[in-house]
Amino acid sequence: MNPKKTKYILTLVTVLLAAAASLGMYERYTTKPWTRDGQVRANVVGVACRVAGPIIQIPIRDNQSVKKGDLLFEIDPSTYIATVKNAQAKLLQTQAAEIQANQELARQTQLYQSKVTDLRDLQNAQDLLAAAQADTAAAQAELDYANLNLGYTKIFAPVDGYITNMNTSPGTYVYAGQQLLALVDSSSFWVAAYFKETQLQHVKEGGKAKLTFIGRENQPFEGEIESVAWGIFDPDGSTVDLLPRVSQTVDWVRLPNRFPVRIRVTGKPPLPLRIGQTISIATSH
Repeated sequence: MNPKKTKYILTLVTVLLAAAASLGMYERYTTKPWTRDGQVRANVVGVACRVAGPIIQIPIRDNQSVKKGDLLFEIDPSTYIATVKNAQAKLLQTQAAEIQANQELARQTQLYQSKVTDLRDLQNAQDLLAAAQADTAAAQAELDYANLNLGYTKIFAPVDGYITNMNTSPGTYVYAGQQLLALVDSSSFWVAAYFKETQLQHVKEGGKAKLTFIGRENQPFEGEIESVAWGIFDPDGSTVDLLPRVSQTVDWVRLPNRFPVRIRVTGKPPLPLRIGQTISIATSH
């Protein structure tokens, strides 16, 4: 065969193979979308105190793992113990007044039945007993509230997770509602994958996904598509601020918008999951 023709044939075959590969990749990209734009997410619990006072102990350290119910820190309980004792004393006083009112009612009832006193005296005694019972109920509620606040001086982990961003020390005076640290819920890790709107028709809930960390492409792990976001933030102001904000990557070209896709991790990752890790996602049917 003519060497020149052989060269043309080889070139044509190479071009056809490249075109077939390109078509295959395009078909794979459109029908089984993939993206490198994914990040690990998790629920973060802001741990705040419910009463004010100085911190007397912090038995944990930053970035430590904790179990639900572990003590995170304790506020000085002295003031709240005194409040409980005061409420207990007040309750005893009201209970004594209630006993006295009950005795007076019994006496007035006996006198009325003997026709020694009139109905008004009996009714007054009944009213005094009702008022004493109300005072006792109020004092009991005050004691319950004091005990509740005393219990709030110890702050426990509400979920299993990892302490992060702890920037406080014993002796710090804290206020009710003040958030002191963040607790990453270890049971809530998921992957947010951002797919173009032109790919969403091929992203189905319940579909499988292959996840990989940067630098760990040979160690993929499995995921499952849970849901696709129903909206993103529009910078023109046509949507509300609570929607996720996904920025365009090139300003001067009108690119398809990208929507967050929530993916549940079902396989075992080669590395511990941390919020903000970059993930590549490949979907499959």
